[in-house]
Amino acid sequence: MRAFATGAKSVKSKRGSATALLSYSNFNIDKKGDTYKIVEATSNRVFFGAGSDVTVLSVAQYFCELCAFFGPQDETAHEFLRVVLNSLYLMTEKKRNPALIKAITELRICAISGYAPDLVACSVCGDYRENAMYFMIDNGALICENCKKENAIRLSSTVLDAMRHIVYSDIENLYSFNIPEKDISALEKITEKYIVFQSEHRFSTLDFYHSVR
Repeated sequence: MRAFATGAKSVKSKRGSATALLSYSNFNIDKKGDTYKIVEATSNRVFFGAGSDVTVLSVAQYFCELCAFFGPQDETAHEFLRVVLNSLYLMTEKKRNPALIKAITELRICAISGYAPDLVACSVCGDYRENAMYFMIDNGALICENCKKENAIRLSSTVLDAMRHIVYSDIENLYSFNIPEKDISALEKITEKYIVFQSEHRFSTLDFYHSVR
């Protein structure tokens, strides 16, 4: 939902902090015609910690753009909200690697939004015990060594396990894993390619993220 907060940029505005970027707030909203107007706003939490690190800030801004693009319209979005808030908290409090939080958020948002990849077994022969497995960005399918196709991305067992956990775990256990730095880098590249391909959208905040890394 898009809503206007008249005068929110003024230093005297009572709605200033509650409507600022990276604020989780409660709103009282009036609808006039096709326009929503914020009458009152109170802040639950402002993620100030993002401003102390330009990389964290760039990822946090990227999460906001993901919200604007993938957030469901005029319906509840409890899991979507929990993922974004938990990711912002863990990242701004420096409890987890920002690149890992970014990858978790990207892939889980894809799953919530109807773009969940099929990571159970090879989509061609059904084998799930093959040592070498590959991922197809275009359709989110998993394929084995024997069924490998052009442009398929090879997954290490660690990256594949991480992707399966992100897509299939309960929200309560979503962040309950860690992997080595090299695997985080590989995972992040895959989840980023996947969400960009599936959305067919160029995220300006993602460009900014890469420019400051």
